Amino acid sequence: MPILGLKPSSEPTKPAHFDIEKVIRPNILSLHPYRCARDDYQDGILLDANENALGHSIESSSSQIPPELQGTLGAHLNRYPDPSHDEIKLRIATLRGLPSEKHVFLGVGSDEVIDLIMRVCVAPAREKILITPPTYGMYPVCAQVNDIDVVRCHLNLSGSEGEGGAKGRFSLDVDAIKQVVSKDPLIKLVFLCSPGNPTGTTIALDAIRALLDYEPFKGIVVVDEAYIDFAGKEASAVSLIKDYANLCVMQTLSKSFGLAAIRLGVALAQPPLIQVLSNAKAPYNISAPTAQLALAALEPAALQGMRDKIRTLLASRDKLKASLEKLAHLGVGESIGGNDANFLLIPILDPKTGVPDNTRSVRVYKTLAEEKGKDESCVVVRYRGGEPGCEGCLRITVGTEEENVMLLKRLVRVL
Repeated sequence: MPILGLKPSSEPTKPAHFDIEKVIRPNILSLHPYRCARDDYQDGILLDANENALGHSIESSSSQIPPELQGTLGAHLNRYPDPSHDEIKLRIATLRGLPSEKHVFLGVGSDEVIDLIMRVCVAPAREKILITPPTYGMYPVCAQVNDIDVVRCHLNLSGSEGEGGAKGRFSLDVDAIKQVVSKDPLIKLVFLCSPGNPTGTTIALDAIRALLDYEPFKGIVVVDEAYIDFAGKEASAVSLIKDYANLCVMQTLSKSFGLAAIRLGVALAQPPLIQVLSNAKAPYNISAPTAQLALAALEPAALQGMRDKIRTLLASRDKLKASLEKLAHLGVGESIGGNDANFLLIPILDPKTGVPDNTRSVRVYKTLAEEKGKDESCVVVRYRGGEPGCEGCLRITVGTEEENVMLLKRLVRVL
């Protein structure tokens, strides 16, 4: 059954063992997508969408609107936004080295993409996804919401071969995943997080390629690259999209772009999968203010500013890592994982045994967040000790220089 909205192609699919029409649920393949008013016409006197022609009633003097958002009140908020946002997609495609906007899907954060790709590919109460703990917590949450079973195949949890990299701690156990998917054809999606959250470890492209080429697995490999700009362009799986129709790469403007508040996520893949996602999405899912800010963020000057801030954050990360290592005598362990993102994963140890200590880690976490002395601020980090391979760990985001100094000051007092 052809994918509605997609022009027929005579090009052979790569890899040969992948057939997207067997991965997408039949009811989604036959879906006639909702056609909204702005799909037909966007100019002229618009009397087709039952919008409020008189506009909104928000007073510019409203105390609920902070000064920095006053400008949005004049943004034709009474009109539905562009349903496709092709200009944003084209700028993202250019930024990521893809041929056209047809390789790009936009969602309300990466979370919408996660949920949507599950809904279009995985049959509830029957089929499954595979995740690689420790990993992002929304994968199993979305799976449970959609009544989808989750198969877990841990990352390499031992640090015997070093931290991160192709074989070190939190690297991908390719052989184990191959063994699992070959025995269970109901697994439709494999979710990988690179750099990982909370691991901060980039997954080697050779490992991703090995799964994409694995003939017994007929599904899609989804690579979540929320933190990829901190790891470097050469680390991104986007370079594999041209050769693999069974690959979907997720990215976001929340991290390196510093735009978490606008909630814009991205799926990058070959056009057939992008078309399926577009057919199934809600109409007008990206708001006009979000779209305007995204376009501004993708202008050359803003992109250069983003890259400059990445360099600053990476330097701050290295400085913070070195400062934390000086607290070893207080029971602060060395960071674990690849340190490829804008955070560090730090074990809190029992000072007597040197073993990661969840009880002490929770106490440090709560004390940092809830108590402060004179001229101090509360500092909120993330407790991750309950995740596999993360015993005793706190995930610490790299802050401003002043925030990092306060964190270190508070840790010395708490420990």
